[in-house]
Amino acid sequence: MSTVIVSQDEILRYNSILAYLKNEISARAEEKGRTLTYFIRTYGCQLNEADSEKLAGVFQDIGLIEAEENEAPDFLLLNTCTIRENADVRLFGNLGMYKTWKIQNPDMFIAVCGCMMKQQENVDKIKKSFPFVDACFGPADIHLFPSILEKKLNQRKRVFSISEEDYLVEDNCIPVKRKRKFRALVPIMYGCNNFCTYCVVPYTRGRERSRESGMILKQLEELASQGYQEVMLLGQNVNSYGKDREEEISFAELLEKAARIKGFSRIRFMTSHPKDISDEVIYTMQKYPNIERHLHLPMQSGSDRILKNMNRHYDQAQFLKTALKFRECLPDATLTTDIIVGFPGETEEDFQQTLEVIKKCKFDSAFTFQYSKRPGTKAASMPDQIPQDIVTERFGRLLELQNELTFESNRSVIGTTEEILIEGRSATAYNILTGRTRSNRLVNFSIPEGIKYQGKVIDTSDPSFDANQFEGVLAMVKLTGARPFSVEGELESFIDG
Repeated sequence: MSTVIVSQDEILRYNSILAYLKNEISARAEEKGRTLTYFIRTYGCQLNEADSEKLAGVFQDIGLIEAEENEAPDFLLLNTCTIRENADVRLFGNLGMYKTWKIQNPDMFIAVCGCMMKQQENVDKIKKSFPFVDACFGPADIHLFPSILEKKLNQRKRVFSISEEDYLVEDNCIPVKRKRKFRALVPIMYGCNNFCTYCVVPYTRGRERSRESGMILKQLEELASQGYQEVMLLGQNVNSYGKDREEEISFAELLEKAARIKGFSRIRFMTSHPKDISDEVIYTMQKYPNIERHLHLPMQSGSDRILKNMNRHYDQAQFLKTALKFRECLPDATLTTDIIVGFPGETEEDFQQTLEVIKKCKFDSAFTFQYSKRPGTKAASMPDQIPQDIVTERFGRLLELQNELTFESNRSVIGTTEEILIEGRSATAYNILTGRTRSNRLVNFSIPEGIKYQGKVIDTSDPSFDANQFEGVLAMVKLTGARPFSVEGELESFIDG
């Protein structure tokens, strides 16, 4: 399927619809005597989060304000993910509770979007069993969202817009409401060409299509000028960036140009595919200290036979060569991965090979999954599906090994002082801050008495104290203790604070 690049004329039409919607929402707000509200519930990956920021940008642009999570908004949007088997259970379980809200407010707009809407059985189920849902659209149709809203508000009919096209719209043309004060999510490409046999992404997000590097760099310069400390370059497989456009630069070149932009403390990227990551990417990370000292490299399995059946296009030796080269070039960095346990046909010998690679790589952390059968994928119909009790037992052994490695990794940094980008207040206590090191370690840290910020002594006992005021601030923190999945520390000073 070919890529459809959205034209400037279509963008102008998009903006004209936004102007109409702004007037319509203003009139309805005046009629109700209050500002109308929206809420977006996002499931899944960072690309879904980036999509939700664009949809929030549309809502804000037409005059809505964000509702609290547990209050009924005037406009509700559910942005779905279909990677795991329980995704549909979560969606349809949540949809039922929103029926009551719709009964209480018949004018409420409820829409479902995202990857699940690219599976026809899910759309059919919403059409039949959830008549209070007003609209459905796919992940490639975000630029059509204003048009979907216009149709619903004018015609009061349900709107189902699930395009078969692989659209490419420059992010610079769409309003964005960023969720974090310090972090900007910037997709550099969309879609996937890999067709791993267990994964639905190529079917839900389409083929790979790269944005123009000039537009990406222009966007990054604007974000740096706006004060964002951290930017995350996103793609299903960032290392294949530009391969679909002959005139484009490589990912390593794009990463280097991004690193040269003044203002960013951290440049992150997700996700790398082991078959595509180049030595040049690793050398670029080594060269520029503002590129995060962290590589997420999904292994999935350590068995060559299973990797072949997964259609991953690399073997154990190739993966180890890349992982160990990264360790050698950036010894202070962290290496993380994804691992699937219980893929069809996996034997105990295959599983043992996975454990051996984990021991050799000593991953600092890992996202571990029990194999999840996804309809429409080749793996779903493969013979030798592994019994659940065997999968559960192997998964337990995997977790035991990886959890000890993660704990060991966290213990290794005790006593050092590192730069932390503060993300806000910890969930554990009102006076504990949380953030990440340059190597992406999660750190929760206390504020000792006498520490100053912007010339004033911080008093955490003051009722007006708000830890979230430090979101996006850089600080030096002494790492004093380790937990299995995080590090503890004590604030020493704020940087430029």
